[in-house]
Amino acid sequence: MILSEIELDTSVKAEIVGRLQKYFLDELELEIGSFDAEFLLDFISKELGAYFYNQGLADALKTFATKMDDVSESIYQLEKDTSSR
Repeated sequence: MILSEIELDTSVKAEIVGRLQKYFLDELELEIGSFDAEFLLDFISKELGAYFYNQGLADALKTFATKMDDVSESIYQLEKDTSSR
C-alpha cells in the first residue's frame, strides 16, 4: 500500500510556522517571514518527515504489542484448572 504525502491541517501548519519564526528569532536572532518559515517547514517535512513518521509507527507497534501481551495474560488468567482433584 502506498500512502500519499502527509498534509498538515492549515491551523497546525500556521502554528508550526509561528514556532519556526520564534525559534529563529530567539535562538539565532534572525527574523524570517512566514513565507520563508513555510518553505523551511515544507523542506523539513519532505526530507525528514518520513523518519519521524516511521518512528511514530514503531512506537505505536511497540505499544500495541505491550497491550496485546496484557490481553493475552488476562485471557490465560481466565483458564480453569483441569487437573485431577
